Amino acid sequence: QVQLVESGGGLVQAGGSLRLSCAASGDTFSSYVMGWFRQAPGKEREFVAGISAHGGNTDYADSLKGRFTISRDNAKNTGYLSMNSLSPEDTAVYYCAARRGPTPFTFFKRSDDYYYWGQGTQVTVSS
Repeated sequence: QVQLVESGGGLVQAGGSLRLSCAASGDTFSSYVMGWFRQAPGKEREFVAGISAHGGNTDYADSLKGRFTISRDNAKNTGYLSMNSLSPEDTAVYYCAARRGPTPFTFFKRSDDYYYWGQGTQVTVSS
């Protein structure tokens, strides 16, 4: 099974950018679908973005398209989430998640579809 560790969170001013990383270990990362989710205080965990195992297929929450970009470097066993034009509404704990996909092209949008989770990294956007 794969272990996931997020990094790159922090405090940023509105309008700023951050890039989160998700380092994977313990198994062949290139066999795993990856997703990013976030959970704000008092709210349910929500889908942010997903990427297929080979990296060619991606999808985003509708409200985040154009500002967030998911990517991965399988040679480095690392996934990324680049976030631009951040607003206080983006403040949340961000989690990466993974599972083996049925094909190299599959990705998932539901948290229940993912088996492995990182511990999360806090992103705080000040106004």
